[in-house]
Amino acid sequence: MNTRRSHPAGVSEDRLSRPGIQQAFRSAKVLVGCYVGLSALTLLAIILLRDHPDLVTDAVWVRASIVVATSLLMASFAARAARGHRRSCLRLRWASGIMLVAIAVIIVVPGAFPLWLKVEQGVCGLLLAGVVVNVNGKELRAAFADK
Repeated sequence: MNTRRSHPAGVSEDRLSRPGIQQAFRSAKVLVGCYVGLSALTLLAIILLRDHPDLVTDAVWVRASIVVATSLLMASFAARAARGHRRSCLRLRWASGIMLVAIAVIIVVPGAFPLWLKVEQGVCGLLLAGVVVNVNGKELRAAFADK
């Protein structure tokens, strides 16, 4: 039998094997992986600097915890989406976009967060901007469109 199987609740192997789709997911997974790594390193820095209230505030703890959790979720979404799961692709699109907006707010709101965290969030924002571009590309969206 020469027919290609569809993934459960997902996209056929024919669509997933296209070079543009493979490249988009490779890039998204690398960017999300960098986001996870940077988020984890930031949380480690916060733990190490916990005795410096001018650098580590309650808001910094909360924000860093949220960022680590969402980065891990996005890594899961990216891995599952790359295997053809439609809902995971949609979740990755939404989560990366929402976090990018949240980062922009963190950066522009004066006084809520120390400068070092705003810089770190800016780097996270650049990584997520790449994810947003990759997962919202025309070819990838077409591959996951209902047919």
